[in-house]
Amino acid sequence: MKIRKFNIQESGLNRFFGPLESKIMDILWCQEDMTIKEVQAILEKEKPTNFNTVMTVMNRLVEKEILQKKLIGRSSYFKPIQSREEFITTQSKEMTHELMDEFGSVVVSHMLDALEDVDDELVKKLELKIKQLKKGKNDE
Repeated sequence: MKIRKFNIQESGLNRFFGPLESKIMDILWCQEDMTIKEVQAILEKEKPTNFNTVMTVMNRLVEKEILQKKLIGRSSYFKPIQSREEFITTQSKEMTHELMDEFGSVVVSHMLDALEDVDDELVKKLELKIKQLKKGKNDE
């Protein structure tokens, strides 16, 4: 699944989803296999939310291959196809590859500039990855 829109002005899941989509995903990542009515009941605690609106958004998330829908009896149950961590990993990799394809070394340079505030463990992982990449090129 590839998210087609990325909103750089937003934060968190709102970068990938609309506000209601984000709330629905938060709910389902915490408590999967829920009906539309169960999700709506949780959303209603914050503010009134129309059942049909929740149904439409959840079905669109199924179409986008973000949620999985299964029918049990007369009720449809929804759950995320990926965990929150898998989703973030997949989307960040996809964005990184697209940025690299489009902007190349400029992206790497900016990413390195952003490393000033990271912990030593991440720097060690990056150093190891660079060594592995160099070794792979030397073996060719």
